[in-house]
Parts: sequence; structure tokens; C-alpha cells
Amino acid sequence: MKGHYPEATRLQQARSRQVPWQKWGPYLSERQWGTVREDYSQDGNAWEYFSFDQAHYRAYRWGEDGLAGISDDRQRLCFAISLWNGHDPMLKERLFGLSNPQGNHGEDVKDYYFYLDSTPSHSYMKYLYKYPQQAFPYEELIRINSERSKQDPEFELLDTGIFDEDRYFDVQVEYAKGGPEDILIKITVVNRGPEEAPLYLLPTLWFRNTWSWFNQVAKPKLQNVPAADGVTSILAAHPELGNYYLCAVDAKEALFVENETNYEKLGTEGQGPTNYPKDGIVRYIVAGNADAVNPGAHGTKAAVYY
Repeated sequence: MKGHYPEATRLQQARSRQVPWQKWGPYLSERQWGTVREDYSQDGNAWEYFSFDQAHYRAYRWGEDGLAGISDDRQRLCFAISLWNGHDPMLKERLFGLSNPQGNHGEDVKDYYFYLDSTPSHSYMKYLYKYPQQAFPYEELIRINSERSKQDPEFELLDTGIFDEDRYFDVQVEYAKGGPEDILIKITVVNRGPEEAPLYLLPTLWFRNTWSWFNQVAKPKLQNVPAADGVTSILAAHPELGNYYLCAVDAKEALFVENETNYEKLGTEGQGPTNYPKDGIVRYIVAGNADAVNPGAHGTKAAVYY
């Protein structure tokens, strides 16, 4: 690649530390739950210590996860998409899979997702996720795979019939950088099925929780700020990272919670640090609980609701 190409220029600027083109990129894991990265149990059983179900209401300690997500290179501020088809018991916020004891061939992610493109500087990235229009068959995938031996093939999401008649959505996410910290995000949803079907789209911005684990760590803040008509603007203020803005066009509203554990759901005695824990957006969308999100329009996790 010769130096007059824009990407070659970006890489040269990144290598010489002139311009931080690689400060933002696809550094967000799509599965943090059930991994050694998140295991701080006494017995070292990472597979069972932090389950997929808990991932929706329990704050991570060492990292974050999301679909089609990006973050800064120290994973302080994260962005990803969340989806709901109107049937699932939870939002689709991260990949689902079988833990090592559950899968007949060991650990096994079941979703269908594709990294379609990315430049080395992450100045352009493209991702595709295929989301079923009916309830995601979580229990069926666990049950049938557990019944199979290691000599049997894995029971895959396609085997459940959930994609029959092309009843799914193609959700494509593109990122294009106008500068190292100026990122355009384009989300395109296509209904591949024969009939109309609902889809709730929630682009989500949040801070990795560091303040709950370490003393004297300043807590960042997301806050709704005034913007032009038809634009939702969220200020992300971090004591180290600085200030950023997420601007969304024609969204219904912005929903705010704290990236904190729902201790009541976890079954831990005592009240948690907030009335609006991590799963508040799930409860607002899926269960219609209006009290689950912060009416004060601030927090450490926010979703733009379409």
C-alpha cells in the first residue's frame, strides 16, 4: 500500500502517535459472561460463576460485552446495539452460547453474526447480525445439546426451525470515522420474512463499571442535553476520557439506568446502590415497567429507543 492512500496515511499517523486512529475500535467482547475473565469465585468454576442469565442484571468487573460493539482502547466507554423482537424474555444484548459443560462438543456460541469489513485503523467497520422474529430458543438449544453425546453433531440455531420462511431480520451496523474520535454509526435493518414483524432497536452507550470495585475512583456520567429538533443528544463525561456526545436522529426517547447489579434479582441481602440497576432498560421495554428507568435523564448506561 503506497503512502498516498488515505488508509496508509492514517496508519502512519497512528504508528508515529500523531493521530490516535486506533483509539476507538472493535475492542468490545461479545461474550464476557462465563469466562475466566470474569471469574473471581473461590472455587475457580468460571463456567457457573457468571451465567448468561445473570449477564443481563449483574455488573461485570473486568470487561463488558455487546453486539456489533466498539469501545475506546481501555474499554472505558462502550457502544453496542440491543434488539427485541417482541417475544424474547430479554433484550438481545450479547451473544448466547453453551458453556463447556452444556455443549456436547464443549463451549459453543449459537448466534449468527458476521464481521464483514474493517480497515486496519478501524476507520470503517461493517458487521451483520441475524435476529429471529420469534422467541429465541434458549431452552431448546440447552436441552437438546445436553442430550447428545460427543459423537453426535451439535444442535444449532438453524436446526430449531427458527429461520424457516426467512423469518428473521438482517441487522447491519457500519462505523465510519470522519476523524479519530468522530464516528458516524449507520444501522440498517431488513425484514427478510414474508410478513411485517416488530423490531425494537436500542443503540446503547455505557461506561464500564470501575467505581464499584476500586476505592477513590470517580464515577462518570451520561446525561441528556439540549439538541436540535429531532435529535437526541447524550453527553458522556468521564474524568479520564473526557467528554463525548452520542447524537441520534428521530429516536422516540433516551432511557437511563446505572451500570450496577440488580441485587434484589441476584438474591443478595441488602439494598443495592441504585433504584435503576443495569437491567432497567430490559424491564422497561420487555415488561413495560416505567419505574425501571431514571426519569432524571442521567446514569452510567443509556439506550436510544427506536
